[in-house]
Amino acid sequence: MAAFRRFPAPGRLRVGLSACLCLAPLLQASARERHAVETAPCDGYPRLAIGTLPGMCAGRVVGPAGDDGSRPLRLPRSLLQLDATTWLVTDLGAWEGARGAVWRLRAKSGDAASVERLLDGLHLPHAIARGPDGRVYVGEMSRIIRFDPEAGDPAASVEEVVGGLPDNRLHAHRHPLSKFVFLADGSLLVNVGAPSDQCAGDDARTASGDCAQSEGDADAASLRLYRRDAGGRWGPGYEVFARGLRNSVALAVHASGTVLQAENSYDFETRWSPYEEINVIEAGRHYGWPYCADLVQAAPAWPERTEWCRSDAHAAPALLLPPHAAPLDMLWYHGAMFPALQGRLLMSWHGHRSVGGRIASFAVDARGVPVPDARPRFPVYGQGMRAYGMGPAATPVVLTPGWGRSPGLRPQGSPVGLAVADDGAIWATDDRAGLVIRFARDE
Repeated sequence: MAAFRRFPAPGRLRVGLSACLCLAPLLQASARERHAVETAPCDGYPRLAIGTLPGMCAGRVVGPAGDDGSRPLRLPRSLLQLDATTWLVTDLGAWEGARGAVWRLRAKSGDAASVERLLDGLHLPHAIARGPDGRVYVGEMSRIIRFDPEAGDPAASVEEVVGGLPDNRLHAHRHPLSKFVFLADGSLLVNVGAPSDQCAGDDARTASGDCAQSEGDADAASLRLYRRDAGGRWGPGYEVFARGLRNSVALAVHASGTVLQAENSYDFETRWSPYEEINVIEAGRHYGWPYCADLVQAAPAWPERTEWCRSDAHAAPALLLPPHAAPLDMLWYHGAMFPALQGRLLMSWHGHRSVGGRIASFAVDARGVPVPDARPRFPVYGQGMRAYGMGPAATPVVLTPGWGRSPGLRPQGSPVGLAVADDGAIWATDDRAGLVIRFARDE
């Protein structure tokens, strides 16, 4: 078992905008700072200069690294395995216009990977999943579609499943991406992100003083439930399953039935506030946006909601996460390759500040919820571990402790999608670097 390699302390990226909206300059930086490739391979793939846990290594599947500057995937986001050597990858393409795609990626240890565009002309495709009918579902900005990747012409098999989601044009909406999960009965739970950071300003309020964006007709900052009918379809009608969720891009359903959401919280300028959140989603509850921050504090734009935030009307976070970590995906690991990770929750932290750029893992209870620590801490590049100062929270085991920016070796990591392959390897995308990465056992 090879020990993880220590790399020079990373510098700090000074970027003050939302993790979802500031990609243009960072993409340019990524083009200048490609990942170095080391001499020894990682289970048959070129080894990237990413420090991992002992016994683990990072292999480059596709994307610019070393002497290869090609970037076939512009902004890769989510992954779905079809068979032992075949994957589907969603690609935003660009943050404006219908330039997104779904790619078929073929990769095998020791061979060069190949990519083939199956669908194009999509609006910000992000989430991808296999549906209860065996078809592949993709979440675009304002709709969810399904298609057959094995069809002779996959594009001809596309049909809209859910339409009428907010057409969240980027410059008018802070959180335009669609995320969805299937519940046990086949219902679709769909994220509708908040159109602003804090719903601030007099024009953002209803006559009764509530946030018009979340409590008005738009039903934003919510999770919508679309029920599956007897014919296996989803009609246009929906229920608001839960409210007060700023951005539910990290959304997962545990085998026990627990619905877990990792919240991308407010974009306060301060480095250490507010904390991100892990929420256990229950029907009919309100999780606080835009009124509350951290546990039960009122948000700066809503000081009059102090008592409401402390009341039972507000579903407080189950646990806190590091500030500005920007969790974008999570799953529970079940695979043979890493027995020590069995059952643990894995989470990608996409944030560009010094707590982001990691894949973290947590021990969980029978419901799949992380178990809080008595003295929780979180990692910060260049500073070691930092105490939360409030709880509940859990100290993670980080799979990628050496993914901070290191000139000549790598840009800071920007992991998005996570998937566990049939062989137990952990696959991830890095959208800023244009990479698909395979984390495997290091023999």
